[in-house]
Amino acid sequence: MNKVLLMGQPNVGKSVFFNRLAGARVAESNYPGTTVDYAKGRMLIGGEYVELIDVPGTFSLEPKDEAEKVAVKMLEEEKDALVICVIDASKVERGLYLALEIIERGYPVIVALNMWDVARDGNIKIDANKLEQILGAPVVPTVAIRGEG
Repeated sequence: MNKVLLMGQPNVGKSVFFNRLAGARVAESNYPGTTVDYAKGRMLIGGEYVELIDVPGTFSLEPKDEAEKVAVKMLEEEKDALVICVIDASKVERGLYLALEIIERGYPVIVALNMWDVARDGNIKIDANKLEQILGAPVVPTVAIRGEG
């Protein structure tokens, strides 16, 4: 694994996640041939630097606008990448469709249930272990703004 893609719907905290992981090692760019922005950085895992890419937000792998087309294309171009699928834990059912699409395409996936604190404060109960069993992928409750999870 030399690349990690952060994928998820818009406004689920992908960029906060990205900034927390990449720190100051960040480059903002436009995807070639478009005006769609994405960020690329590096992070240290097990003594090795890997490239971290904050993919534009998408609701599914069936793109409906330019940003979603770029997100799908970035995923298709990075067949060997690990995908961290960031889901808003307070609206978990909304993000599961995209996570399942990515899992079904055979990518190694970690599901980050971000905004875990918001879900907890809203009395939303999610059995992360059970969800992990159902998806067949690691599920991690996170609070990106505090660096938890």
